[in-house]
Amino acid sequence: MMRTTSRFARGAALLAATTLALSACSGDDSTPGSSAAADQGEDFDLIDPGTIRVASMGDARPYTFTDENGEFTGFDVEFFKEVAGCVGIDDVVFTGQDFSAILPAVANGQFDVGVAAIGITEERQQTVDFSDGYLAGYLTVITPEGAGITEPEDLAGQRLGVVQGTLQETYAAENFPDVELVRFPDNNAGISALNSGTIGAHFADYEAAKQYASQYDVDLAINIPSFDAPAGFALKPGNDDFREALNTCLEQKMEDGTWRDLYQEWFPGSPMPDQYLPSSEQGSDDASETTTP
Repeated sequence: MMRTTSRFARGAALLAATTLALSACSGDDSTPGSSAAADQGEDFDLIDPGTIRVASMGDARPYTFTDENGEFTGFDVEFFKEVAGCVGIDDVVFTGQDFSAILPAVANGQFDVGVAAIGITEERQQTVDFSDGYLAGYLTVITPEGAGITEPEDLAGQRLGVVQGTLQETYAAENFPDVELVRFPDNNAGISALNSGTIGAHFADYEAAKQYASQYDVDLAINIPSFDAPAGFALKPGNDDFREALNTCLEQKMEDGTWRDLYQEWFPGSPMPDQYLPSSEQGSDDASETTTP
């Protein structure tokens, strides 16, 4: 698990390390897209200076997915583009991968960043570095309507679908000893198996589960809090200047309300996690957590 710290306790140290990055977030001569901002991207150890190559997923709505034009969008995609623009890089190229392939591809230098609501865990930190967290939440067991599964104990003897490499797979292996895990490359394959009766339940994150519940006759049977592994941007180990610049701009985009506005757009009706809101808005009764795969 990532050792998390207060966003604002780290501010002074990150500001000193990434003064150039912050100048891309504010200031007349260094707004994203200007020549002054673009020059900053060349200071980072990127595959192509001035371009960020991102490994993501094309079917993980509402986090990352491709629209009808084949363009990547979703909460994580749009938020990362905002952060990248603040750092001084507007040329961000997304490429779809199976979730289990993202971290190895970032670690071996095929991509600069992995962006797919990737939960930060100790195991994953052995492979890649992570930015600070920007999303956290619930894991959800999806069942056919009327299956009668309401507690983890009810899963005993079931074939439970999981996406390979996700927190759901790790959690299920550790906490559901009496189930048979069936691994899929993505949630769509798991839901297809659920609808065909090949598996008895599928384990996903809450927001993805909510999407499937609006399309199919399924129940969100069990919601399990998982707040100890917030999502972060995955980076190749050792690219500290880039990581610190992303962290500084990530906090900037939380404090100026960009994170809040995108969250409301992509997760309408879901409670917002308090720690990612602007300082002046923290402590509201509506604050809660959301989800990562």
